[in-house]
Amino acid sequence: MNIAITGGTGFVGGHLAQSLTDKGHNVVLIARGLDMRNESIRHLKSTQFKAIGTSDEKKLFDAFKGCDAIAHCAGINRESNPKDYTRIHIEGTQNVINAAKQAGVKKVILISFYSARPNCGSKYHESKYAAEEIVRNSGLDYTIFKPGMIYGKGDHMLDHLTHVFYTLPFFALVGFREQHAAPLAIDDFVKILEVSLLEDRLSKKTLPVIGPEKMTLEEAVTRVAKVVDRTPIIFPMPIFFHYGFAVILERLMTIPLVSIAQVRILAEGFDKSYGNYEQLPLDLQPQTTFTEAQIRKGLPELGPFGLHDLKCWSKCQ
Repeated sequence: MNIAITGGTGFVGGHLAQSLTDKGHNVVLIARGLDMRNESIRHLKSTQFKAIGTSDEKKLFDAFKGCDAIAHCAGINRESNPKDYTRIHIEGTQNVINAAKQAGVKKVILISFYSARPNCGSKYHESKYAAEEIVRNSGLDYTIFKPGMIYGKGDHMLDHLTHVFYTLPFFALVGFREQHAAPLAIDDFVKILEVSLLEDRLSKKTLPVIGPEKMTLEEAVTRVAKVVDRTPIIFPMPIFFHYGFAVILERLMTIPLVSIAQVRILAEGFDKSYGNYEQLPLDLQPQTTFTEAQIRKGLPELGPFGLHDLKCWSKCQ
């Protein structure tokens, strides 16, 4: 099959591209070319790299021609400019749908977020849900995935946690109420995405996807710290502190340790799925637990945050 992936050089898109090309499929990678975490993704066999975003419908149409399906993975969790969520999640998704129809692509899958919903006061959550509605009402064959906390090589979760452990002797949890997570291994998620792209089993469904093992966020943090042989002091801090901290970090860091949207996500936890959605078939439900071996598999190069993580440093280079 010929499959286009928006956000194709990102974390989920890159892993999906690698798996699809390993199985002999042709992939069109669509990305602005700004994500440099794994430059080898652009040079995979049987791929074309299109250095475009989702703002130009005509360029998307050209990229989609000849494709059988589209995996719409492009998205952000922070705004560099006002209305970025609207521009990328809502307008970008509408452009993808319009271009898909013009190019004759019949199948689109969308990567949304576990707790995306309307009228909740978070621009991130609301814009993700608006994208879902665009896809649901597109008239195309679709599948919408609402994953929780995904981890694996190249993610932000393990990357940021380990860098914090090597930079600071403590770690502040978000809020005083115990929150839970169910970490989702990227390999499990990619398997589900592939089934949706290559088969008809999950057509016209919206599906929450979380890992098989439920734990507190503190336990998840402690497991990662143990793997990298660190013993940070872990304690809770008020949610308003984290929001203020996130505002500062979004201004200072190229990829913030935590964004405003992520504070909201962590404060809510993953105890509740918003909406009455269907569940994955039993044979597709994630099975990989958050073990030391799995954590090690996804670890980045270990070390502290440095000057290269600051926006001002990047601009000076």
